[in-house]
Amino acid sequence: MKKALAVLAVALACAGIVVVLTGRAQGLEWTRVALAGECRCADGSEFAVWERRADLAKVVLFLNGGGVCWDATTCALTGDHGENDFYDWSLRGTEPENRSGMFDVTRSDNPFAGFSFIYLSSCTGDAHLGNTSQVYSPTLTVEHRGFVNGTAALTYLAAQYPGAAQVVVVGKTAGSVAAPLYGGLVADRLPNAKVTVLGAQSGAWPDHPDFNTDILGARWGAYAAMPDWPKQGLAVRDWGVPKFWTRAAAHHPDLVLARFDFAYDPHATSELTRWSDGDLLATIDRNEAAIEATGVRLHSYTAPGADHQIFEPDRFYTLKVKGIRLVDWITALVDGKKPADVHCDACAG
Repeated sequence: MKKALAVLAVALACAGIVVVLTGRAQGLEWTRVALAGECRCADGSEFAVWERRADLAKVVLFLNGGGVCWDATTCALTGDHGENDFYDWSLRGTEPENRSGMFDVTRSDNPFAGFSFIYLSSCTGDAHLGNTSQVYSPTLTVEHRGFVNGTAALTYLAAQYPGAAQVVVVGKTAGSVAAPLYGGLVADRLPNAKVTVLGAQSGAWPDHPDFNTDILGARWGAYAAMPDWPKQGLAVRDWGVPKFWTRAAAHHPDLVLARFDFAYDPHATSELTRWSDGDLLATIDRNEAAIEATGVRLHSYTAPGADHQIFEPDRFYTLKVKGIRLVDWITALVDGKKPADVHCDACAG
């Protein structure tokens, strides 16, 4: 296996690739692919993705969480292992080792057991969306280059898996914010692939003109970084996170779009309270209703309680709402069976 995972030489948008073998975790063997050029983390350090090669026709693009930031306090390069209380600002400690949940490919009920994986960590504080060098103080300049890193990973995916028949874009927490946009970008590069998007735990992110203008636009440079189709004539103040789903669906109507949320996850929008509108579950439901009012089919699974993680814990297999296991619902989604929405009744948990 290690021989098969020898050093790769691939031309990327971000040139200069270094591949290093790493150990096993729950049946997975990972290859670290370090991308040079314009790719970087918030502190200017090297950016890399992790790859697991299996079935070349089926690929998971995993957009990891890692927090977000937008000022000198939240973006400070402090704390241990490349992270502070708000976000990961380097890749130290982010490698996908010792994971269970959807990464335990030894389980027969794992819908992703046979898939290849490209694991894209967030280390730029911008939910994989930014492209700017932001000066927050005389001693703090942050590289919000999430979209640069992400599009380099997309170029790598398309180059290494040109015959992929199925790509599932899985976004975790802050990593799920951009998941529908990346789904559309995958479909641009691999037009013959069936693309499914599953974004988890950003359902309560706001569509607020101040957040859109000040953070997505000014602080992260996300609006300017995007190609034309995600914006389609929208001013930055009107370009909110829920519209990422509607724009992706309009651009590629064959995209399968889905979201998962815990109803009262206190970490999902803890940094966003100044732009949020009260109750988390009400915001999740309101955002989904606004998306579906445009004619978009957004499959959804809303679980009770205030948990935060779902993809790595064993609860990925045990969580059940109204008699339907989450893992079975995701399996149906991946298999193209269009599962019905699942929504908790006693959502406080």
